[in-house]
Amino acid sequence: MAILTQALLFLTLSALGVTALIAASAKAFTAAKLLGAAFLIYLGVRGWIMAKTSVKVDARPASSVYLRALAIVTINPKSVAGYLAAFTQFVQTDVPVWDQMTVIVPTALTLTAFSYTGFTALGAGLGRAALGVVFSVWVRRIMGLCSIIYGVLLGAASTPRRV
Repeated sequence: MAILTQALLFLTLSALGVTALIAASAKAFTAAKLLGAAFLIYLGVRGWIMAKTSVKVDARPASSVYLRALAIVTINPKSVAGYLAAFTQFVQTDVPVWDQMTVIVPTALTLTAFSYTGFTALGAGLGRAALGVVFSVWVRRIMGLCSIIYGVLLGAASTPRRV
């Protein structure tokens, strides 16, 4: 549910022009890119360091789980970059944005729901075997390293030029 809320939030911000402002300003785009790159590198280093730490599972109220999940997906730079890229690719400048949003929003939310439902079903089906892999120190370190590499590449990438 948090992922769908985040998707709706990002789609709304995109429709209101926030992503267009970021895309139009080289400084804003670079700042967002570097902030996202730094966050990914931080997550990667933290993941590498914490790989040997056992994962604690404690009971939490549903509202706490929802709000925490919403915060995580909302600050995820991959999500921000993904919605920015997708929105700027599919929106046509000669058609009113709200007319397009009547198609884009339900489509994006449906695809997101199907995608995460599939991942959830896969995880539930794999059960303990999946948890064993997820909690493996080496898998956690490899995922941390991937985040670091992605962050470095994102930070080093040049800003797209307008034609």
